[in-house]
Amino acid sequence: MRGDYQQLVDEISAALGAPATLEDRDFGLIAFGAHEGDDDEVMDPVRTRSILQRRSTAAVRAWFEAFGIARAKTALRIPPDPAAGVFKGRICLPVRHRGIVHGYVWLLDDGHLTDLELGSRGAPPDPRIAQAMETAARIGALLAEEARAGSELGDLLRELLVAQPDGRPAAAAALRDALRDSLRFTPGAPLTLVAVVPWHTSDTDAAPLPSLPGLLAACALPAGGGPADGPAVAADEPEPAARPGSGRNGRAGSAGLLQPAAPVPALAALVRLRASGASAPAHTVAEHLLRSPRASAGPAEGQAPRGGARGGGSGHHPPLRPGAAGIGVGTRELTDLPATWREALDAARAAHAEPRLGPITQWDAIGPYRMLTALPGTAPDPAIGPLLAPAHAELARTAEVFLDCAGQAGRTAHALGIHRQTLYYRLGRVEKLTGLDLDDGEHRLLLHMALKAARL
Repeated sequence: MRGDYQQLVDEISAALGAPATLEDRDFGLIAFGAHEGDDDEVMDPVRTRSILQRRSTAAVRAWFEAFGIARAKTALRIPPDPAAGVFKGRICLPVRHRGIVHGYVWLLDDGHLTDLELGSRGAPPDPRIAQAMETAARIGALLAEEARAGSELGDLLRELLVAQPDGRPAAAAALRDALRDSLRFTPGAPLTLVAVVPWHTSDTDAAPLPSLPGLLAACALPAGGGPADGPAVAADEPEPAARPGSGRNGRAGSAGLLQPAAPVPALAALVRLRASGASAPAHTVAEHLLRSPRASAGPAEGQAPRGGARGGGSGHHPPLRPGAAGIGVGTRELTDLPATWREALDAARAAHAEPRLGPITQWDAIGPYRMLTALPGTAPDPAIGPLLAPAHAELARTAEVFLDCAGQAGRTAHALGIHRQTLYYRLGRVEKLTGLDLDDGEHRLLLHMALKAARL
């Protein structure tokens, strides 16, 4: 089907004599036409970045959407903005099907399309634009069909992942049959799941799966996973409180640890591996999904607004906190996927909580978080509670670094960039606040695990 898109994009390029690019509604690249000429400024950095990285940034998306492209039903003209890296103007053809926008065709205007009538303001469009819009409608029908097929596979994957144990064989059989019919799966092939946290979407926002090697199906789920993990969380629930900011050496601070993270929606992506243990396809899928604007947790706490990454945005878009992705251990049995999903989700939660693990990590690489993520969410141990107050964030960070360094004062002082006497003073305050003895192994274990669990 991707070859069909390329052919249709080439038709539009030929009809208008301009380089054309097709992107989905998340600005992920689907196909692009040939660009004649070797002048980088004619092509402009925005198109170059889109082709090379196969996706535009969230700020770029916001900049273009400010022109109303998501609501447009006719072609739109986008003016050049050299400060934003847009050296040439563009014509945007919205790709719609039955009233729903599925993507955009972008035409670079080197000047010869400037006087072309687009059909806005009641005037009839130029015949070439009318022909291009008809082709865009054909693209929209293909994207809608692809989204429908992907949605059906996603629904079956969701049914399996949330099924009770006695219902999993039937759910696995239904998914197996659907994958076989779609020619995407050979029974017995190694599989894994990628979890992306957070993932913001809605029931009316289905989109075709990106064309990535091994990606079979995807669905949105509450971060809690299955029925045993509590009530489902709607995708439009309020975003969770920002997780602690990074301290020195990239270590997350502890100022916000008294506020447990609210449940957020996650994405489950089913990936076929080339061989057992060969997780490269899963990493590729995770990297692609994390570039989506849906894989963001909202503006970073305490961050001032910034300008658009296309260079000259309106200046009202604050930076987004990135999401994280986890990869479960591979399996050859579809009935094992619920357990794989739990691993992938635990890995994603750990990567989101501990920056040194992320943004992508595998379940077998998260160390103590393999145990901590399996524990039910509970309030911090009473002894640790006082240390988690925002006023004691630096003491909490000091204690965690000290325990990460196996209680070695020299390593800890070096990691924190402080004098040993300062370290000893802080550790003394930690002991007074918690009533714990840092010379006692069990007390150290309690403090260490409680501090890490508080991130989750």
